[in-house]
Formats: sequence, C-alpha cells, structure tokens
Amino acid sequence: MRIAIVAPLVTPIREPQLGGAQSFVADLAAGLRARGHDVHVYAATGSEIPGVTVIDAGIDPATLTGSLYRAGAPADFDARPADAAFATVYAAVRETSYDLVHNHAFDAPAIRMAAALAVPIVHTLHLPPDQSVAAALQEVQRSGRRPTVAAVSTSQAIAWSARTRIDVVLPNGVPTARIHWSELPGSGLVFAGRLSPEKGTAEAIDIAKAAGERIDLYGDPYDPGYAEQCIYARREEPGVAVHPSVERTVLWEIMARAGVVLCPARWEEPFGLVAAEAQAAGTPVVAFRRGGLREVIVDGLTGVLVAPDDIAAAADAVTRAAGIARAACRRHAETRLDLEASLDAHEALYRRVTRSVGAPAGA
Repeated sequence: MRIAIVAPLVTPIREPQLGGAQSFVADLAAGLRARGHDVHVYAATGSEIPGVTVIDAGIDPATLTGSLYRAGAPADFDARPADAAFATVYAAVRETSYDLVHNHAFDAPAIRMAAALAVPIVHTLHLPPDQSVAAALQEVQRSGRRPTVAAVSTSQAIAWSARTRIDVVLPNGVPTARIHWSELPGSGLVFAGRLSPEKGTAEAIDIAKAAGERIDLYGDPYDPGYAEQCIYARREEPGVAVHPSVERTVLWEIMARAGVVLCPARWEEPFGLVAAEAQAAGTPVVAFRRGGLREVIVDGLTGVLVAPDDIAAAADAVTRAAGIARAACRRHAETRLDLEASLDAHEALYRRVTRSVGAPAGA
C-alpha cells in the first residue's frame, strides 16, 4: 500500500522529538515501511526518519510558532502561515498517487484542505478537544466524502465525541523490543517531556521535594516564559537537575535506571507515551488520574494514579510505586502498549477504508 503521512509542521520530525505525537509519527512510518508499505512522510524542513522517505515541503517550523498548541489558551493566533504551509504540503501530496493519506497535524487548515484530495483520508487527533479543529471536522464530515477520524485513547474519544464524530480508537504504541529494561530496582525520579504547564513539569519538582527524592527533568522549553520562571529558576535547588531533551534511546536507558517516572499531567492527557515508555523500561509510573493515563497505567500493578493536582498524594505514591515489580511493568508494555499492536490496528483500518472507497489510487 502506498501511504502519505502528513506530520505536524510546528517542529521537525527528528531526534530529540518535541513530543509524543512526533515520536509516534516517526515510529508509525518506520513500522509501516518495515512491513512492506511504501510510506512518504510530508514534514517540516529538517525532518529525518531513518529508513523512511521524508519529503521536505519547504516549511520552516519557526514560521508556525504562533500555532503551537497551548492548553487553555484562546486560539487567536494568525492562521495565515498555517494556511499557506498546508496548501504547500497538499500541493506536493497531489503530485504522487497514494492509496491513503493519514494526517497527524493538529490544525484546522490541514483538515479542511485534505478534504479536496481524491483518496481516503484518516485524521488522528493527538490533542484534547479544540474549537477550531472541531469546526473543521464538522465541516468536512458533512461533505460527500467524509474522512475517518481517530482518537488515540478511549478517554480522548469520549471527550471529543461531544464536538465531533470519532470513528475509531487507534492507541499509540512503543517499540518495546528496542527498549532495554532490568528487574533490578532503580533510584531517583525522572520527568520527561516538553517544559509546559499542561505536562506538570513544575509539579514534578514539587512531588520530588515532598517525597524527599532527587529528580532529573529532561525536556526543552515549549513555553519560554513558563520554563524560565517555573523550571530554570529552580535549577539551583538541592536535588533538582534540569537537562535538555535527549534522543529516545538515551532516555529509555535513563528511565530504566530510575526508581519512578513522574507524569503529573495537568490536562486530560490524550494518551501518555512517556508513561508507556517508562513501563517498557520496567519502571513504575506515578501520575495524576487524567485522560489516557488511566488506560496506559494499571493502578497498583504498573504504577500509582492519584487525584489530579494532589501533590501530597503523589509524593506518598512514590514510595508505594517503588515496590512495584518491574517485570509487571514490562509485561504490561509488551502485551498492551506495544507498537506492533498499534501497527496491526492501523493496517486493519487502512484496508477497511480503502476497500470502502473502491476507487483506484490517486490524489
């Protein structure tokens, strides 16, 4: 099958990745390619996925910083750069015949412009409900050629269903076969992810302090003001170490040596890729009970879930999580969170939507 994947354009798809959606797009493309599909990824300038054809549409991600998603912030940015960027991308897509186009960009223009293509379209929603994206989905879903819309967790699908129709849940997955793990207990706490309020970076430091544990944080600024005031200003505090993002293979080794990984999300986490990676590394997770984290973590077996924003409960959970069997974390990742199962689900969906159209490939 010949597949076009439209990636988020706000950052290059390359290591170290900005976020979970970018990481998953790279893994999905590489996994489909390894299964014999002809995969082209349309991405921002500077993108690179080993073994996969990446088509540089000439989009400088710096021109799209205004459209970076910020939880709870009003969508009052200038949409013209995104309009121009996706017009360029879809013009490039039309130059090649595809069996299917799978859009992972979380932008209303990407959804509207994809509707003009003459092939089956799949949109995966990687973020919580957004008014502009919901309006775009409602618009194209009323058209004669309705796209297929996927959520990455059941929790996310329920949240979106009040705004638009969700056709399928396609959970993300992690390449457990590539992630080293050990049954030996680790030490210290780790937080990994973009430095932003919705990821709970500052709360991770607070939890570590309350638990009397050292913490290593890995990530790059997503909101520069927040990072400077709430994270970097605390680098001199005892037991707090802030590091830039690292490649995932390095991060997996760091996770495998940690005692507990913290995921104190302050939004309804759509999936929770870091939590999945941590369990694949054999490391239990302490998280606020939000969104997809309730599906990724088995409370009491592979981690501990506590009430949202309860720092004291999370600090207490660190001690309890340290006693969780690391082999149980790894087994859960292998059986329920593995990339191969996600690839199976994607292939099944692709076969279904291309059969339902019954038209020859072409864009």
